[in-house]
Amino acid sequence: MATITEHFFESKEVMTSKLAMLLENELSEAIRTSNQAVLGVSGGSSPKAAYEYLSTVNLGWANITVAMVDERWVDASHEKSNEAFIKATLLQNFGAAASFVTMKNSAPTAILGHSDVEYAYRAIGKPFDVTILGMDSDGHTASLFPHADGLEEALKTDNLTAAINAIESEVTGSITERMTLSLNGIATSKHVILLISGEDKKAVYEQAKAGGVVEDMPLRAVLNQKDLKLTVFWSP
Repeated sequence: MATITEHFFESKEVMTSKLAMLLENELSEAIRTSNQAVLGVSGGSSPKAAYEYLSTVNLGWANITVAMVDERWVDASHEKSNEAFIKATLLQNFGAAASFVTMKNSAPTAILGHSDVEYAYRAIGKPFDVTILGMDSDGHTASLFPHADGLEEALKTDNLTAAINAIESEVTGSITERMTLSLNGIATSKHVILLISGEDKKAVYEQAKAGGVVEDMPLRAVLNQKDLKLTVFWSP
């Protein structure tokens, strides 16, 4: 089981403030100790304000690498692109000086593009200092979706990344082809932060924590990782 620290906040505003402070401190410490830092980022509304704040802080962004946790297999100009979201929020202001590692390339499919993505992630050369994950009502995290094509490989591989084709649902929408950090890619992070919002998703998290079939709720695979430092932030 991961070493889990839980913080349940009274509001999203308080959670955002604490998240921004944590990220600022940990990235600054990584730069102080090793002259570089790596931040794994997810899309979604929960980290948006924290990203926007961080972009205005002069952390020494030229020494920071920002890498995607997962991505839909769409161009960066697509409205559903996580890359576009990160570039519009975090990689602005001082943050524009960061190095950025994308999960999307010109290959026609995620499977065909995977080897180049894996090469790019291995070229980062050090474990992620902080990785930000989200979670949805189906118990997926990153793009590790229940019973997806490629899930078994993503959970077992020694690679840092994996190609996924999810089963279409209300959660996935019509874009089911994804690239994602593998379980190993997540587990090699020094610190993983899981962001959860709402009572319904809190209940899903508690269900995942209680154990059960990993393929039904892939978040369980992360929670079960021995020696993983995992901080959970929840807000209503």
